[in-house]
Amino acid sequence: MNLDLKKPIVFFDLETTGINIANDKIVEISILKVFPNGNKESKTWLVNPEMEIPQGSIDVHGITNEKVVTEPTFKELASKVNEMIAGCDLAGFNSNRFDIPLLAEELMRAGIDFDMKNRKAIDVQVIFHKKEQRTLSAGYQFYCEKELEGAHGAEADTNATYEILLAQLTKYKDIGNTVDALSEYSTHGKRADFAGFILMNEEDQEIFSFGKYKGRTVVEVLKENPGYNNWIQNADFPLYTKKVLREIKERMSAPKNKMSDVEKLEALQQKFNLR
Repeated sequence: MNLDLKKPIVFFDLETTGINIANDKIVEISILKVFPNGNKESKTWLVNPEMEIPQGSIDVHGITNEKVVTEPTFKELASKVNEMIAGCDLAGFNSNRFDIPLLAEELMRAGIDFDMKNRKAIDVQVIFHKKEQRTLSAGYQFYCEKELEGAHGAEADTNATYEILLAQLTKYKDIGNTVDALSEYSTHGKRADFAGFILMNEEDQEIFSFGKYKGRTVVEVLKENPGYNNWIQNADFPLYTKKVLREIKERMSAPKNKMSDVEKLEALQQKFNLR
């Protein structure tokens, strides 16, 4: 079964200096863009993170400081990356919790606004773990019956992720093959931000997931303690989390819409009836 696409979808993978979304940087990014007609476009870049790559990370992906010292920084690549993913849905392996949040951080650090509005996200790892509970290499062997050569290389992992999703579509008829269905299935829970500091409750209200205000709505907390937003804006939180909070605060302070003509008429009728 093939993907049912209404617009292009970008499969991507990041190799990084570490796993801290707020502070770590990309050292390699690979993008596979799949179009509704089945055509594909791909690009892989090594990236100079402008910081020391820890040995622990080098041991995982094999990208040394010497290998990236002459490569472009992400800021230099940001416009190309943004152009390639513009208007696309996004997919990856553990992408909802890591790759998308970190990509958003890097783009925003480079001065490019990033938003998931009008995008869907498919996390192939979530589908895999719900169905089989395995790693990427094991998943490639299980679904595609192939050994994953070059594991922990961004390009190999990206292509393997795409192949696994196609195999999952064939194996699991119940998960659907549209981006909407796969995005819904591969989401653990609804988040207002990528990092999960702000979640959505059953009433579709933003709530804090951490600290002394855990479980309380953001609107309620900001009304009670306006300084809490200032603390978060100046603390070591992801840029996207800060953006979400700013948008909520702006929404709270926005003037209420004027009454429509219909509402005015109803108000007048109600006033007349009360006399």
